[in-house]
Amino acid sequence: MRVVLATRNRHKIVELRRILAGAGLDVDLAGLDVFPDVPDVPETGATFAENALIKAHAVARATGLPAIADDSGIAVDALNGMPGVLSARWSGRHGEDRANLDLLLAQTGDVPDERRGAWFVCAAAAARPDGAERVVEGVLAGSLAHKPRGEGGFGYDPIFVPEGESRTTAELSPAEKDAISHRGRAFRALVPELRALLEG
Repeated sequence: MRVVLATRNRHKIVELRRILAGAGLDVDLAGLDVFPDVPDVPETGATFAENALIKAHAVARATGLPAIADDSGIAVDALNGMPGVLSARWSGRHGEDRANLDLLLAQTGDVPDERRGAWFVCAAAAARPDGAERVVEGVLAGSLAHKPRGEGGFGYDPIFVPEGESRTTAELSPAEKDAISHRGRAFRALVPELRALLEG
């Protein structure tokens, strides 16, 4: 069964293939790079779940195949939960990882350690071309480091320290990160929902 992941982000495709294989779901996962004619889907929802569903439905309709999508980001205590759904375009342009990270660090530069709490949040959605849908969420609590550390991961990983850890998520191995990450938690929760959707 071919399932389309509604992204052209190769990091997400590799990460999700690992997570789904680890959860025992045997599907042929293709990214949007395989479907160059499918346009990018604007993230116009007010929540992570809304954005994930918007993308999953649009890609399922465009490809005629079951699609999965996620919307994820970081929510920071000191910024009243922002960047939130704006995480990928916090600095003004979508996907500018380093600029987003630098802006967030600048905005929280004077925030003391006890107020540097943050969460990674991921909503994962699955949709069939006929409109059937499922959506779940995964959360990872932690705090913001004062400067980037680590070479792994992407996005805000170099400044996010998971609860109970001294390392950032960019300093964890891929297997360690998958075991605790918001995306790992969301997609593992999505596996039985996706299985039911594919069998339905």
